[in-house]
Amino acid sequence: MSLVELIAQADERGLAASGLACLDRCVPVLGGDDDLLRPLWASLAEGGDWGGPLAEARTALGAASAPAGEPAVPGSSGAAAALARRMLDAVPAAYAGAGVREWADGCSVAALQVHRLLDTAPGDGDGSVTARREGRTDGMTPLVAAELRRQVRILELLADKGAAPTGALRQALDVSTEGRRVLRAVVSRRARGHGQGQGQD
Repeated sequence: MSLVELIAQADERGLAASGLACLDRCVPVLGGDDDLLRPLWASLAEGGDWGGPLAEARTALGAASAPAGEPAVPGSSGAAAALARRMLDAVPAAYAGAGVREWADGCSVAALQVHRLLDTAPGDGDGSVTARREGRTDGMTPLVAAELRRQVRILELLADKGAAPTGALRQALDVSTEGRRVLRAVVSRRARGHGQGQGQD
């Protein structure tokens, strides 16, 4: 199934995990620590309230963000950081209800856009993010293609009725952690390149 179809069929738990995973992978563009969203993952696994952990994450990421007017990802227009910030700002107060599906869908689009913005490979052809999510994947750049695969994989894991919920969440977190490491490496390379460029001015 395409990513759009998987999101349409996902239950609230799957949607919450999908949206959280997208945000988790994009934490590096906001300067956040790798374990920053772990309490939210724990709340989702335990079925507890994530209002407290969400407030803490927003406070921490707010403090970690670049000063006003400066891009969080050096050398970029700041668009990637702005997308990640909107994902965080839009996290619903509870991971149940109609708002979760809208948030998860928005996070899917935003995360793909973040990866497209930061991909150093030649353009993504004529394919829009919408086309990619619908299954038209010809000409995708490596970073965008990998992010699409991770989104699909996480939704598939959470849709597996034969898997234990906590086990599926753990696997989803592992998939997201791998993606976050990749994006952090990309952000670091861009930062080094930006610094070297300034040194040559």
